[in-house]
Amino acid sequence: MPEAAVSNTGSGTPSEQAELSQRFHETRALTRNLIAPLSEADAVLQSMEDASPAKWHLAHTNWFFETFLLRDHVSGYRLFDEDWPFLFNSYYEAEGERIARFSRGMLSRPAVDRILAWRAHVDEGMTALLDNPDLAPLIRLGIAHEQQHQELLLTDIKHALFQNPLGPAMFEAAAAKCAVPVHLEWHEHPGGIAMIGHDPAAGGPAAGGDFAFDNEGPRHRVLLEPFALANRLVTNREWDEFIEDGGYRKAALWLSDGWAWVQAEGVTAPLYWRGADHFTHAGWQPREPDAPVTHISYYEADAFATWAGARLPTEFEWEVATQGSDPAGGNQLDSAEAPLPGGGRELFGDCWQFTRSAYLPYPRFQPAAGAVGEYNGKFMSGQFVLKGASCATARGHSRATYRNFFYPHQRWQFTGLRLAKDIE
Repeated sequence: MPEAAVSNTGSGTPSEQAELSQRFHETRALTRNLIAPLSEADAVLQSMEDASPAKWHLAHTNWFFETFLLRDHVSGYRLFDEDWPFLFNSYYEAEGERIARFSRGMLSRPAVDRILAWRAHVDEGMTALLDNPDLAPLIRLGIAHEQQHQELLLTDIKHALFQNPLGPAMFEAAAAKCAVPVHLEWHEHPGGIAMIGHDPAAGGPAAGGDFAFDNEGPRHRVLLEPFALANRLVTNREWDEFIEDGGYRKAALWLSDGWAWVQAEGVTAPLYWRGADHFTHAGWQPREPDAPVTHISYYEADAFATWAGARLPTEFEWEVATQGSDPAGGNQLDSAEAPLPGGGRELFGDCWQFTRSAYLPYPRFQPAAGAVGEYNGKFMSGQFVLKGASCATARGHSRATYRNFFYPHQRWQFTGLRLAKDIE
């Protein structure tokens, strides 16, 4: 997922500081556990420019805490290695030159164990900062940033291992369980004026009141026409029907750019499909017909919606429809295990859901000052908003106002769709 950038409220009570410290240590531990099954060779693989090596994710998340917290807020702090900011900066222009993104896979050194030693060094240094309420917003941002990279680590290594003809597994296959078929139903909404975006006064993690990225605000009004949203995600079974009906061969279903992409790339199915199987973090596995379809592009999602006589929801419709839903619910990442969509009626989890909304700034949006303000505003061009979290999203990281964003051809993430339609 693209990285994003800024928190807006802090915390100060002892219980809030204790919660922050716990979340910091749990997040750091999960990253270590996710990389544990990988060999040194696995960890350096970079299968395409959109993806980064697992080792780079391990290091870049550590660079964030060392750079923006230890370096800037601990008097006399000395960098663990003076050369590593060049290697592990992502695209913060304010932080100077950095290695080209497509060259990250050339970093055979430093080795993983050396980066793990660096992480232990940073964790020790952070101990004195976790009780400082003035730094709580920046620490929360660092935690959220690392959670984003946990998902990217999982999806990037999946794409890398997929290139291996042997179909190697990162994790053992989970116990077999069949997705329960859910009858398609439509939940209607009358439309009208709705409030959209993060509300700093909402209060509490479930409401999203204690943290948000800058692109989730300012809170503002939108006018919605009456609409209906499907009660579940589109399934593999339905996608098979789309393929059998010639969905990838009918130009009338596709946006012009999408049809050009299908022809140029020879696309005939979602990424990772092969016959009745699909590639997972547990290697090649039988595809469950009633599980949500995933690893599709915006072009594919839009074409399917047209074929189904429906459309994609707007991001505002999706956000309004989540009222009363638990953003930490559904099938999301709890531990180091193979993430896999399972299906059900939850609005959150399983797959990031494409909307038809372009990723643009909200009214009165202003990027944050300094380097941490670089991540969102400058990417508001040519991308589409996705909602809802995935099976590889760290639980507790998602919320209704969260705006994930990708280019329309990208599909290596756990991306799926939920249908919408207009009503009178």
